[in-house]
Amino acid sequence: MSISTFNRRWAATILEALTRQGVRHVCIAPGSRSTPLTLAAAENSALTCHSHFDERGLGHLALGLAKASGEPVAIIVTSGTAVANLYPAVIEAGLTGEKLVLLTADRPPELIDCGANQAIRQQGIFSSHPAASVNLPRPSQDIPARWLVSTLDSAMGQLAAGTLHINCPFAEPLYGVMDETGLDWQKALGDWWESDQPWLREMRATGVVVQPDWSEWRQKRGVVIAGKISAAEGIKLAAWAKIQGWPLIGDVLSQTGQPLPCADLWLTDKAADCLQQAEIVIQFGGHLTGKRVLQWQASCQAEEYWLIDSAVGRLDPAHHRGRRLVAEIAAWLDNHPPQSAPSWAAELQTLATATLRQAEAQTECFGEAQVAQRIGRLLPEAGQLFVGNSLVVRLIDALAQLPAGYPVFGNRGASGIDGLISTAAGVHRASLRPTLAIIGDLSALYDMSSLALLRDTSVPLVLLVVNNNGGQIFSMLPTAAEQRERFYTLPQNVNFSHAAAMFGLAYQQPRHWDELQTAVGEAWQHAGTTLIEVMVEPTAGVDCLKQLLEQVKTT
Repeated sequence: MSISTFNRRWAATILEALTRQGVRHVCIAPGSRSTPLTLAAAENSALTCHSHFDERGLGHLALGLAKASGEPVAIIVTSGTAVANLYPAVIEAGLTGEKLVLLTADRPPELIDCGANQAIRQQGIFSSHPAASVNLPRPSQDIPARWLVSTLDSAMGQLAAGTLHINCPFAEPLYGVMDETGLDWQKALGDWWESDQPWLREMRATGVVVQPDWSEWRQKRGVVIAGKISAAEGIKLAAWAKIQGWPLIGDVLSQTGQPLPCADLWLTDKAADCLQQAEIVIQFGGHLTGKRVLQWQASCQAEEYWLIDSAVGRLDPAHHRGRRLVAEIAAWLDNHPPQSAPSWAAELQTLATATLRQAEAQTECFGEAQVAQRIGRLLPEAGQLFVGNSLVVRLIDALAQLPAGYPVFGNRGASGIDGLISTAAGVHRASLRPTLAIIGDLSALYDMSSLALLRDTSVPLVLLVVNNNGGQIFSMLPTAAEQRERFYTLPQNVNFSHAAAMFGLAYQQPRHWDELQTAVGEAWQHAGTTLIEVMVEPTAGVDCLKQLLEQVKTT
């Protein structure tokens, strides 16, 4: 019996079972122990294979692919610390709901805890962060193939969101010429191999529970909050709220068009006094960005607070009294039609419009705030936007107004700066749309190895790095300047021209707005990636935000 051949047949069955569950992309890191899985993936015509030498970046590449495709994405890594490097992506997917399927190759049990090379305890390595885990046995013909496929089908059928970790031990030898070993074992699945359906189909009841008192609530004064939702949901929700006559406060990732822009600036005492009249607040989607939006959300005292999202869990850090409704947002809106009414808080529109004009006037000088405020002017037609974390996402959320229905992506679950370039690469690969990704300089340094994923793209991608020389979001902390620089902002005094050259990317460093607009416009005219670096004064973005907040308070 050939162990290497049966390892391959076992792995091929795993990969084929996953394709029946909607997996179309698989991200692969190099490694020997994972050879059966890697070769099986490469031979499966239903799969598109992506590779990267950095497992942390690989996990985020898969995350981006899952975000943009809406499908589960598989990841194959070898044993040892390669597995541990997937942890940040596992955490993010658990918070934001993308489906990742981790296929982690492992040493067989007899090599664990005995000093064997590259052998660690992989079972349960991700603690409570995966939605589910399957610890497969060593491949054996004594285990029926139908057990293997039904185990995987059951696990995938129950995966509503987040990560499924499948640990796959393989004994050596891992290499060899394929022979007849295990052919009958594989053939025992019969015509399953010629079908396109899972062996076991687990079906759960779906639908929307209609709120019986909706006809009463829709006659009251309400406020709509839009968190992270899809582009189609954003358009639908904006139209729904407009008919209902309820003010809509939209996050940067809401894709609603933010009908009340700059909410994180104008949500001060004056606006809060108006919003206190609300009898019901309905939030669609989670993970809000704006600090003042979150403060108002936490303090609002409406009679009821409803939160609607397809993901499970509370998603409400303020723990309001009300209803947590697990449902697809579009379906919920269809089943809870609005009642046409004039806006009960028209003064908020006046306030938001005036604040947007103030933001436009305050950001005339070229810098971080101006780029954030004018980001809509840089967006490609029929494209998409990926927004990084820390200061850049807060500035865009507070200062800009993005087009309704324009796809916007970000990692706003754990809100880390790890893996932002690789996540953007995954979003770009899954959709094949022109993509503008904007991140800070420390974020770019943190994931610099993933610039390798941006080479040889057939569709334009612009990576806009706003270099404010460190983590300037920490400039807002009430710490001594010396301590703040040494322990928080960590200025690195670098530029990314050499990084772009190392990975063969086009590079531009515009000095003013017209140059930036020209550089971005030219980038959309050809395939490939352009890294555009905007060098700005370190604290100018934070200072602009502070000044605007003071202006809004006093007007």
